Amino acid sequence: MNKNSAMPALPPLPPCPLDQERQHLLAALEQNCGLVLSASPGAGKSSRVPLWLLAAPWLRGRNVLLLEPRRVAARALARYMAALLGENVGHTVGLRMRDENRTGPHTRIEVVTEGVLTRMLQEQPDLPATACVIFDEFHERSLAADMGLALCLESRAVLRPDLRLVVMSATLDVQAVSDLMGQCPAIHSPGRCHPVDLHYLPHTLQTGGKISSAGGSFALWQHMAGVILTLLQKEPGSLLAFLPGAGEIRQTASFLEERLPPDVLLHSLHGNLPAAQQDAAIAPAPPGKRKVVLATSIAETSLTIEGVRMVVDAGLARLSRFAPASGLSRLVTERVSLAGADQRTGRAGRTEPGICCRLWAKEEEKGMRPHIRPEILDADLTGLLLQLAAWGASDPSAMPWLDAPPLPHLAVARQCLELLGAFTPAGKPTDLGLRMAALPLEPRSARMLLWGAQHGHGPLACCLAALLEERDPLANTQRPEKRGQWGWRQTDSDLALRLDWLCRSPHQGATAPAREHARQRVRRQSLRLTRLLAQIMKTDHDPSPIPDHKQNAASGLFADALADVSALGLLTAVAWPEYVAMLQPGGQKGDIGAPMRTYLMRSGRAARLLQTDSLARSEFLAVAQVDGTLPHGRIRLAAALSGTDMEELFSSQAVQTDITCVTEAGQVTARRQRRLGAIVLEDIPLPRPEPEHIVAALCAHVRERGLTCLPWNVQSLQWRARVALLHELEPDAWPAVSDAALLGSLEAWLGPFMTNCTSLAALSAETFSAALHSLLLGNGGRLLDRLAPTHWQAPSGAQRPITYGEEGGPALDVKLQEMFGCVDTPCIAGGRVPLLLRLNSPAGRPLQVTRDLAHFWRNGYPAVRGEMRGRYPRHPWPEDPLTATATALTKKKLAASGKK
Repeated sequence: MNKNSAMPALPPLPPCPLDQERQHLLAALEQNCGLVLSASPGAGKSSRVPLWLLAAPWLRGRNVLLLEPRRVAARALARYMAALLGENVGHTVGLRMRDENRTGPHTRIEVVTEGVLTRMLQEQPDLPATACVIFDEFHERSLAADMGLALCLESRAVLRPDLRLVVMSATLDVQAVSDLMGQCPAIHSPGRCHPVDLHYLPHTLQTGGKISSAGGSFALWQHMAGVILTLLQKEPGSLLAFLPGAGEIRQTASFLEERLPPDVLLHSLHGNLPAAQQDAAIAPAPPGKRKVVLATSIAETSLTIEGVRMVVDAGLARLSRFAPASGLSRLVTERVSLAGADQRTGRAGRTEPGICCRLWAKEEEKGMRPHIRPEILDADLTGLLLQLAAWGASDPSAMPWLDAPPLPHLAVARQCLELLGAFTPAGKPTDLGLRMAALPLEPRSARMLLWGAQHGHGPLACCLAALLEERDPLANTQRPEKRGQWGWRQTDSDLALRLDWLCRSPHQGATAPAREHARQRVRRQSLRLTRLLAQIMKTDHDPSPIPDHKQNAASGLFADALADVSALGLLTAVAWPEYVAMLQPGGQKGDIGAPMRTYLMRSGRAARLLQTDSLARSEFLAVAQVDGTLPHGRIRLAAALSGTDMEELFSSQAVQTDITCVTEAGQVTARRQRRLGAIVLEDIPLPRPEPEHIVAALCAHVRERGLTCLPWNVQSLQWRARVALLHELEPDAWPAVSDAALLGSLEAWLGPFMTNCTSLAALSAETFSAALHSLLLGNGGRLLDRLAPTHWQAPSGAQRPITYGEEGGPALDVKLQEMFGCVDTPCIAGGRVPLLLRLNSPAGRPLQVTRDLAHFWRNGYPAVRGEMRGRYPRHPWPEDPLTATATALTKKKLAASGKK
């Protein structure tokens, strides 16, 4: 049968709750190009909808693509649909994943993973062989699914108006998705076939999804194991338990292994297991047996594990969170959403009535998110941005998103792609960037592969890229002093050790079965990348030699890679250019109490390495993985990098600058530095700096220390206060002399007076005063002396200083007798500012403070005279001060002078 022939009628299918919506669904897609299907777990949507569409007339011989977010679900679903048709996978129902393609000329339904859909769209944006794309389990809101839907919507709008798009999920904001897809119809179907009895069994050490300590974490999984054992004793059937990660699965399995009843088989299910072990976990239990499956969130959706009628849910999930401020991602353990918890509960009611135990208190659900947080809001968007650029999207925010990517995340991604050479400074994709986007790899791995091929390091690049695509296969939780089976410290960060582990033959070092499986998986990926790279270089007519290592000659690939180990740092630095790091002087204790070495990365972030690490003596490191959990980060994977390597890769990017700075003692020094970002590659002392550099350094020093570090004296402080008074009265006529104003214009008024200074101490008070005075242009100095004089001539004839800058305004200290005959308060600033008079006794002690002299003579003076004339009888105290002679003399000296 070819694709243009009529599709025979479907064989009878087992009944499912979605059957009642079949005709409604087919009619909706006959009349519309979009549909949102909300169906509870167990409704049958994943397997039935693609099969029903086989007979749709609008297919016209084209295929149905079913997008599955998880590989294990994609395999199981393809196998199940093929079995419903009485066929094997690869006939009517095909399967396409990264390293697996089981399709043929008769394939009409292709179950694909998310990366495959992106590749198909980039190669043929109109999807000519596809009539319908189904997004299954869309509630998981993976980054690839959001991007795939956005690209499909653009393709439909511009190229393929007949392309059908179906979004399916058990828990979904239906209206938002329908609006995004052009107000397409939405269908809801109940799905849980059987009731589930729900119980809440919180553990005392668990609060709000957070574990107080490592001991508390172990106690929680011990509690889970206890609940599992209790259920197995009381209830028939198999059990599915949800845990956040593989480590917790191992802990729980270790506790259960010797305690399970003899009829119970124990299985694990997570993404790092071999396909055979994953298939065994979801297969029915043998006759007379039942099973316990310890799983991560991988088992939440699209999987029916036969015989499971019990679920135990820890309510936690491990997620990656990206921090744009640091440019790092970190794994966090968080509470699942309410929707996710319901998905997990639904696993117990797939085939018969079931029971679900939630290991938290019901009250805690008030603080749980209703839906999972979309990955696009918390992910590293470098890959997404590169794919959108290859698609031709100049403005990522303008794409049809349910949730637009955050601008800070996009900015970090753009910077990264520019460093990798994939983007121009203007944010446009380069030829290199388009070649990177064509590879089914993350941008960093793609850059490493292409550079390695061009520089004769192709085999090593393929092995390293394959290694770094996986979780660190040699990481574990053992203490640093425990040595691994290969004779090296298992917390060691050296990538050369991972390469040695990968490339050696199995008999050259014993290894645990799980690690051996991981090794074989990475070796297969290395070979696949070698073949892929050979094809690309052949297509591009690149003369670079890329050995085409066949499976039976794989040893040649790994031997070549191992022989090229000295280039490991180069390749790592090419892929993570902002993470190249330089050793800093000194050592310190780390958060784990062990001595640490500190490295400064090009990005300016500090990262630490145990002093016992084999790389701890390297001057430069090419860092591939650094965690974001500690204040300074911990280097997890890296390779040694020589100074020659640094020059080879980054000499054209290093910037040479002359640095002039001021020491703590105020001395001006100058150095010539070559920098790569925050890393100082060279630092050479220079002779006397240029004048403009001296001025810049001293001004920066003053700004850092504040104006108090300048040589102020009484005269300069008073000058500043006088100008400040006039500026307050006439802001446009007089300069501002506040701290902010003076600091902001240091170069203009102080700079010209510091060009010959070798230190701040060389700036004299006289020179500094001259700099201040330069703020007044023309006859400003004379006008200042007239409007805000430094002294005032008292009626006695004496010049008395005016004090400026005090809280009460300009003040005049004068003996009371010197003001005899003066009726009105003296004023400055053209009569606008009365002086604050501090009238003192003959001994200089204050008698009265006033701004209203006339009022004082009338009302205050008689009392002062009555009190003071007995205390100071030698000084005049006339009854009428306004007609008396102003004097600072005693009565005797006044008489001798001839004054009356």
